[in-house]
Amino acid sequence: MVLDSEILDDLLESAADATEQPRSPKGGIPRQFLPKILRNALRCFVLPFVLVDYGMQRVAKWIIRPPYKRVGACKRRGNCCHYILIAKSRTLMGRLFHFWYTQVNGFYPRMKEASIYEGKEMYVMGCRHLKKDGSCGSYRLRPMICRQWPVIEHFGVPKVLKGCGFEVKERQKKKPASGHPKLNILN
Repeated sequence: MVLDSEILDDLLESAADATEQPRSPKGGIPRQFLPKILRNALRCFVLPFVLVDYGMQRVAKWIIRPPYKRVGACKRRGNCCHYILIAKSRTLMGRLFHFWYTQVNGFYPRMKEASIYEGKEMYVMGCRHLKKDGSCGSYRLRPMICRQWPVIEHFGVPKVLKGCGFEVKERQKKKPASGHPKLNILN
């Protein structure tokens, strides 16, 4: 069963205004079956690759600027960590990513069913590393999805969770130089 996009939109809207943490999913937060030492070892091994990827994306956005820019700073409310949307995929790679997100990065499903969001099936996940004060308990080893929040793409209008501290503003277009410089031609 797939949830209607209106239900997900309502959920994200209520998360933006929330002042308290949402209830845990029915049955509680599922246990991870990988031992903590193995999870952390995997995350430490992958971290240099994540940082290189993140750095190259920043360089690419500096060279080819997206039409919008992110301004502001995180207010550490944790609301964005309660409702992380991860695409559902039935392929082997999609299942591996789901395993990685849940068993290594520490995300857990907030709902059993996938939801439709912007025409795609998405899982609504929460993060088990979120502390009561809204800060991240695994900040240095946080995954790419957390490092990039809020995502500013080259196409489309970005969406930011209301009240998170970040805003998206349209970049000012550079004005073309007014005319060509006059040439002095000597006869």
